[in-house]
Amino acid sequence: MKVKKSLLHFTAASVVSMFAVFSSAQAARIAVGPPASETNSVSKVILEAYGIKDYQPFQESFGNAADLVQDGNIDVSFGILGVPAGSIESLNASTGDVVMLGLSDEVITKAEQTSGYKSYTISKDAYGFLDADVPTIAAFAVMVANNDTIDEELGYQLAKIMVENSKEITHAQGAQLTLKNALNGAEGIPIHPGAKRYYEEQGLTVEGPVAELKAKGDKRKAEFTLGTGSQGGTYYPLGGEIANIWNKHSDGNFTNVETGASLENLASIGRGRMDVGMTVHVPALDSVNGTGQFKGRKVENVSFIGHVYPEVVQIVTRKSTGINSLADLAK
Repeated sequence: MKVKKSLLHFTAASVVSMFAVFSSAQAARIAVGPPASETNSVSKVILEAYGIKDYQPFQESFGNAADLVQDGNIDVSFGILGVPAGSIESLNASTGDVVMLGLSDEVITKAEQTSGYKSYTISKDAYGFLDADVPTIAAFAVMVANNDTIDEELGYQLAKIMVENSKEITHAQGAQLTLKNALNGAEGIPIHPGAKRYYEEQGLTVEGPVAELKAKGDKRKAEFTLGTGSQGGTYYPLGGEIANIWNKHSDGNFTNVETGASLENLASIGRGRMDVGMTVHVPALDSVNGTGQFKGRKVENVSFIGHVYPEVVQIVTRKSTGINSLADLAK
């Protein structure tokens, strides 16, 4: 009997050992964002900079990804969101063990050189679960218009309302819709002539190219679409509130629609399927220059309406994963 017990003990230990080896060798499950999103593009830039090649990609919106992180079905999730992001606060409220992963100086430098994003620090005061500042990268979320459907006067109204009626917006990022910030992210993107007229009336200096419009005020359609992002991100709820103030104070009737965010919105404007869209300024530049994700498919009919808020790359995991840095995944 002693021999049998010993054999049983050995067998059980072997199974545990083999399971541990399998678990440690299993590729990390990483949510990199929807296929037609800026999150998807930037997350891959960051993973490549870390030399992380062996992972299971999940092309989920941040809202869906947060649920999967909460359930333990995803290890790490990338998001490009405003700070603080309600979806991250909700995730921590549900789990109590959210960890936000920062980027190394080397990776930040590489990202600045290859993506157009800039160094950004998330203050430890931004979230209750942080005990130190988090180094990352950020860009600007901007509003762009379809030059074939948004005429000069309507473009003027959209820019004016975003600034002068922003206090009606309850979303935290509504505070970023100020005249001081209005031209952030505009550099290199043709500006809508209506928006240019409004900003110059307010004393701002508008430089750079001005878009040529095909849209005519006397042929304006009745219904317009505003492309936002996923419901779990910042674009969708904030875009919904912007649509509300446009509907209240302008001559247009705007409906916000859930999309894959930046890339999809820009492509949809280019195809004439969308009137206004929210996007990170980096892919917007690519779209007008025919570079990056838009190489060979330049968008000719897109123009800048106004800055919305800073878009910050935020990478989250849980303490239970044992991941303390993205560098851990490159080992």
